[in-house]
Amino acid sequence: MTHLPYIAGAYAAALVVWLGLAGNAWRRVRLARRRLAAIDPRLHREGRGGTS
Repeated sequence: MTHLPYIAGAYAAALVVWLGLAGNAWRRVRLARRRLAAIDPRLHREGRGGTS
């Protein structure tokens, strides 16, 4: 009997957890950027952004 399936399963589980954490962090950064853009006064000044 070999331990290879258990080792491969442990690596697969660690990869799934790592990808889940990375995806969550990416989603939170996107949300924070969107929220900051909504309240950032620098984006709403006259003469900036090309929409005056």
